[in-house]
Amino acid sequence: MKIEQLYTNCLAHAAYYVESNGEAAIFDPLREVDQYIQKARNDNAIIKYVFETHFHADFVSGHLELMKKTGAKIVFGPTAKPGYDAIVATDNQVFSLGKIKIKVIHTPGHTMESTTYLVMDEQGQDYAIITGDTLFIGDVGRPDLAQHVNKDLDEKKLAGYLYDSLRNKIMPLNDNLIVYPNHGAGSACGKMMSKETTDTLGHQKLVNYALDPSLTKEAFIDKVLNGLTTPPGYFPQNVLMNLQGYEHLDEVLARGNHPLTLAEFEKAIADDAVLILDTRDAGDFAKGFIPGSINVGVNGNFAQWVGEMIPSVRQQIVLVTEPGKEKECMIRLSRVGYDHTIGYLEGGFTTWLAGQKKYNSINRINASQLQQMMDVQDIALYDVRKRSEFESQHVHGAVNIPLNEMNRHFNAFPTDKKIVLYCAGGYRSMIAASVLMQNGTYDVTDVIGGFAEIKNSTTLPLSTFNLQTTLL
Repeated sequence: MKIEQLYTNCLAHAAYYVESNGEAAIFDPLREVDQYIQKARNDNAIIKYVFETHFHADFVSGHLELMKKTGAKIVFGPTAKPGYDAIVATDNQVFSLGKIKIKVIHTPGHTMESTTYLVMDEQGQDYAIITGDTLFIGDVGRPDLAQHVNKDLDEKKLAGYLYDSLRNKIMPLNDNLIVYPNHGAGSACGKMMSKETTDTLGHQKLVNYALDPSLTKEAFIDKVLNGLTTPPGYFPQNVLMNLQGYEHLDEVLARGNHPLTLAEFEKAIADDAVLILDTRDAGDFAKGFIPGSINVGVNGNFAQWVGEMIPSVRQQIVLVTEPGKEKECMIRLSRVGYDHTIGYLEGGFTTWLAGQKKYNSINRINASQLQQMMDVQDIALYDVRKRSEFESQHVHGAVNIPLNEMNRHFNAFPTDKKIVLYCAGGYRSMIAASVLMQNGTYDVTDVIGGFAEIKNSTTLPLSTFNLQTTLL
């Protein structure tokens, strides 16, 4: 038996490849499935099943891609109602894979169809649980997402189901089981996941707050719901794609992988319905960019921030990338359902410059320059980090507008004063700067290196959270 975790850092996502005696199964695959098909070929195996732990919110799964390309059967847990051909298993149903068995354990709570899969080895011994978003390392899946798709549910009801699932289905299992979750630290599907991506169930019983046997159901509900941030707007849209079906990736790439001449590009962006997405690094973008562009650097948490800042997955997009990065950007967009790329500027921003077209830039300063500026100017300083980061420590006098809330707060930014933005390291603040400039006439400056640089390189007064801190 082989179990391999395939981890994708930019999504904090784990898929699993399980193989035994020439038969393979994939659990919670990404949308680009050739990697799984190649692994099976290397093992002289056929992909028999694609097991889905639930209808995912934070990415578009590759289950339909695998079914199309390999003939594998898709398996969901009880209560799932997919809009395509799939096996909806019953609780405790057992599937054979080569010489091993895979048992369905219905664990509602994160969503109602959420399911954990118990993997039993060749000797019939319980070996591992593939838990999806039911149990993470150090955390559990947030129970407030399904209500955004099904109005008959609410977060407290779901949290109660999750409590029962953990107590009645997971905690009675053997301590030596390996826990294989769907996500790690950085995912928006939980609030305090560990950087570790596997553990034993026994150790999780000792250290995971959600498995504390002394917790009453009421106390558990309070703990699991406390501190949850607003889920990204694309989550319900991804759920519906995973539930109802979607266009195949090959078709998406065939449409988007279309080089545009400068004239064709200008014609495309003349349509107000088309968004220019510039995926270069923050420093390169700041030096010069096409007016109206927003910047989400591909060398970062690209898919997550595209999903946070672009409200609709149906948004038509034209790309400006480093040459050679076009297909990578399209694939990473497709992972979160943004399937409507209609082309890219051939040659990237260099082509725009060569055509002597008008461009914008964003001023960037280092931490020492920020200190000097604050000594002599009346500036509007904004911290675009998460509230928890801001509350931990921030520059005294800064206003906190988290990046994922910016689209609701443009009127909070002054047009008659210099705006200075910082985040933790400069990635998010450049996204914020580009979005501001796309949506109004603002005098924007970005702090290179963000709060880490400010803290290490200046004597600016720092504050921790208090009742007088300004939050929007």
